[in-house]
Amino acid sequence: MSNIFPAIPHRFKFKEPTLPFAAQDLQVMLSTAPANDQDDHLVQRLREVILHRQLTPLFQPIIDMQRGEIVGYEGLIRGPSDSPLHAPLNLFKVARACGLSVEVEHLCRRITLEKFAELQLPGKLFLNVSPECLVQSGQRHGETLGYIHEVGINPDRVIIELTESHPTYDYDLLREAVRHYRAMGFVIAIDDLGEGFSSLRLWSEIRPEYVKIDMHFVQGINQDPIKLQFVRSIQEIAEKSGTIVIAEGIETDAELLMIRDLGVACGQGYKIARPHANPKTRLTGDLFAQLRRNGVSIYPTDTRLSHEVLTAGKLLRHVKEVSPNTPNNRIYEMFKNDPGLQIIPVVANGIPVGLITRANLIDRFARPYLRELHGKKSCTLFMDANPLIADRSTPLHALSQLIVDGDRHHLFNGFIITDNGRYVGMGNAHDLMREITQMQINAARYANPLTMLPGNVPIDEHIDRLLESQAPFCVCYIDLDHFKPYNDVYGYRKGDDMIRLTGKILSAHSDPQRDFVGHIGGDDFIMLFQSEDWEQRCLSIIDAFAEIVPPFYGEEHRRMGGYVSEDRRGRRVFHELATISLGLLKVKPGIYGSHHQIAAAAADAKKQAKKIPGNSLFIERRLAPSVPEVMPDDARTSSSA
Repeated sequence: MSNIFPAIPHRFKFKEPTLPFAAQDLQVMLSTAPANDQDDHLVQRLREVILHRQLTPLFQPIIDMQRGEIVGYEGLIRGPSDSPLHAPLNLFKVARACGLSVEVEHLCRRITLEKFAELQLPGKLFLNVSPECLVQSGQRHGETLGYIHEVGINPDRVIIELTESHPTYDYDLLREAVRHYRAMGFVIAIDDLGEGFSSLRLWSEIRPEYVKIDMHFVQGINQDPIKLQFVRSIQEIAEKSGTIVIAEGIETDAELLMIRDLGVACGQGYKIARPHANPKTRLTGDLFAQLRRNGVSIYPTDTRLSHEVLTAGKLLRHVKEVSPNTPNNRIYEMFKNDPGLQIIPVVANGIPVGLITRANLIDRFARPYLRELHGKKSCTLFMDANPLIADRSTPLHALSQLIVDGDRHHLFNGFIITDNGRYVGMGNAHDLMREITQMQINAARYANPLTMLPGNVPIDEHIDRLLESQAPFCVCYIDLDHFKPYNDVYGYRKGDDMIRLTGKILSAHSDPQRDFVGHIGGDDFIMLFQSEDWEQRCLSIIDAFAEIVPPFYGEEHRRMGGYVSEDRRGRRVFHELATISLGLLKVKPGIYGSHHQIAAAAADAKKQAKKIPGNSLFIERRLAPSVPEVMPDDARTSSSA
């Protein structure tokens, strides 16, 4: 069979005895490898691959995300292109079935090291090693060092990258193997952090110098706040443990900049370079410029309102229960002795059976002879036998719905809280309303519930990140004019529709990778531009808003250009159709120190914009010594110097 690979230079050729195992031993192992009719072809193909060294090493660059330099390469392996063993997963699956995993892996290492030296690639070589191979009895650890010396590579340039294919349980043996490799001058890395069977445990056990975050958590990180938080957490742990993080699987511009902005040291993926048999030793000019570009990426925000985070257990108040045998006179004395006591639960063997309210019992006992007649009888006589009962794990929004759907008296009586059916305490509607209101306020700070755009907290955080980056940007404060009277005349639902549509217009005219759109509240929005064409985007927003406004009004009001309605003092006032005002502030490094200062300056720019009739854009230029001027096009735009 002819060799389909280029000839290896003389200094990289080895005599048969210097293979990882003797040829005659290999023949014995292959001849005794398990096979059946279906697998016989694959086993035979594996024999050819090993005997003729039909493996091709590929190298994928790993770069320094902050400096934009190649720091090393991961060595990858491929079988013959015309074979089902081309993919490494298939190659090692068949090798494992034949009991040849260790032999194939050693051959892969040797061929990769030879090619790395032949190409004279710069930086470090990340050499894939499975933990199970590392801990194999037979102590063949010295063979890799022998290969390295033969091809002339310094051991401190080789990083042993542990790649899991199945669970690793013998951590004592693994630690000993890692110690042995470190003693020979090797550095250790963990591959696919977050994906493997026990990668976090592996990190804790062997304390590697590098960890590689699995591509699942990198791809789409610009759109997934959970992935963002995962990478943030890994980066934080790595900083405290002195570990260098490598993000795998970077495939888009947004992922590249997000990883850079998170402070992750190194990156790898198709966006940077694909694996290649003869890889480049420098980044392309475009990629280098992208990494060096000022500004920050747009972090994804979790726009889901977290109503289900809090449960009925949050409202739990301990109220002493009574048994069904308790006489009404005893209940009366309890209410009399504790003026603040409003409800007494009735519980039989831990199971709630009813509620007795202060108002109901005292009202009955105030009637002639009722206390004499019923005072010694069971308290179940006057209890509500159908109380509202909720498990402590019931989400607050679901509990609120139960009260709304139930009888009105539940609103005043409160509700019993149980744990797996057993009484644990009471809750009341006042506490429920307070918690739900607070939840809505907190949710709106992070994501406005009307438009689902980021709220005040992420707005402030993004401004602070822009300030820290020392990059120039523009702040645009957007407000709707004549909106309140529209809301009063046409109703809040139509007003909400106008606000939602405004949010969509702003998002549509922003660059999602560079520009941030937030909803402060009501009809106030903010845009944080890193796009250089911010002015054209603002003018396009004005044009788009002017087109969508007329259909919000009736035909007569559109014809009149407005409508008459009463103001707060009862005077009839003519109101124009709604318009939009944009106040823009250009921010340069060193001028503002916090988001508070920027918010105040942007609010001033918005006020100036609202003084201009119609749809308007006001650009604050007071840092430059020139005269205010009104830009053309129907006086819709103003610029102040």
